[in-house]
Amino acid sequence: MSEFKSDFLSTLQSRGYIKQTTHEAELDAYCSKNVPTAYTGYDATADSLHVGHLVSIMMLRRLQQAGGKPIVLIGGGTTKIGDPTDKEKSRPILTEEQINQNAEGIKSAFEKFLTFGDGPTDAVMLNNADWLDGLGYIEFLRDVGKLFTINTMVKQDTVARRLKNEQPYTFLEFNYTLLQAYDFLELSRRANCGMQLGGSDQWGNIVAGADLIHKMDGKQAYGITCPLITTASGAKMGKTVGGAVWLNAEKKSPYEYWQFWRNTEDADVGRFLRLFTDIPLEDISRLESLEGAEINDAKIALADAATEMLHGKQAATDARESAAKVFEQGASGDALPTFDISKTDIESGLLVAAGFTIAMLTKSNGEARRHFKAGAAKVNGESVSDANAVLSASDFDDEGVLTLSIGKKRHARLKLQE
Repeated sequence: MSEFKSDFLSTLQSRGYIKQTTHEAELDAYCSKNVPTAYTGYDATADSLHVGHLVSIMMLRRLQQAGGKPIVLIGGGTTKIGDPTDKEKSRPILTEEQINQNAEGIKSAFEKFLTFGDGPTDAVMLNNADWLDGLGYIEFLRDVGKLFTINTMVKQDTVARRLKNEQPYTFLEFNYTLLQAYDFLELSRRANCGMQLGGSDQWGNIVAGADLIHKMDGKQAYGITCPLITTASGAKMGKTVGGAVWLNAEKKSPYEYWQFWRNTEDADVGRFLRLFTDIPLEDISRLESLEGAEINDAKIALADAATEMLHGKQAATDARESAAKVFEQGASGDALPTFDISKTDIESGLLVAAGFTIAMLTKSNGEARRHFKAGAAKVNGESVSDANAVLSASDFDDEGVLTLSIGKKRHARLKLQE
């Protein structure tokens, strides 16, 4: 293992962020002097980022903490093609209106992790539509396309796998590597950006960008990738039974976010504390060494720190206290995700199964009934067995609230509205 001199790379290495680097010694020297500048790109394919994006966001945070300048690049232009990397089929094509709406939705998350402004180490946010939308196709092919060989591009994992499996790989997608490389070139020219950060699935695209900068401008540029994070049991990071763990509060409540981290597998606690919190390494060593039931203290520390970083200290406190009420006292906590339901619906005989679907604990009434059959579904702590049971006004407390549960870890509330 290399011993880096720069604060940035030393921190990345000690906390487990580094998978691959280009030109290691030169990269370390670049990060040791002046203000190293790096970017990561995020296509606007949804109106929120999710936990799967969090490692790269935290890498930008580590850069700023070490005195570097982060650039957040919103892919307003590249989203029109869709990144094919590590995908078995083409992404759906979004309209420009959808892309712009999604871009607005994902911007807010970064302000929780980075300090934006006009200072030398303040983060900036740019949109590659500003230069990609105006590219002339013939000029782009002549100036940039001539520097890429098909021989190299077909060796990229995604391309090779699609071709081997005889799955379609469109010419549109084939252009994505060129456009991402061109982004790196533009940022090198516009913002003196010398590094690109990303997941290990982006290695080919990152190297292509560094090569393009060298060929066109004679400058050295660098890349760093982080591992694609999976849990100890092999699951993809950020995916749960209920879907993606979104960063925007309107898509995933602070309580649900806290609970996601609280449910971390024992074997992942130390690694996730290093990657997703600012807790000092010596404190993490103590927490991850806890055994038996005490490991839950480390999980709570992880949940508190991760939720506070994204949603604030009060939200983390509220979530922890609500969890204590639910799991220790059998009560409903105020921070539980809450869904409104009308008295008219109750008076018309709303199925209990439909209540679980409204509360997003199940995707369908049929799924809810399967949980009934397995004995995993509860209303106010009481198991539901009747597949055709209906909700009644008496199920709600004096404040018009009832609690629904699937197993021991997934809970939500329904609240009566006039």
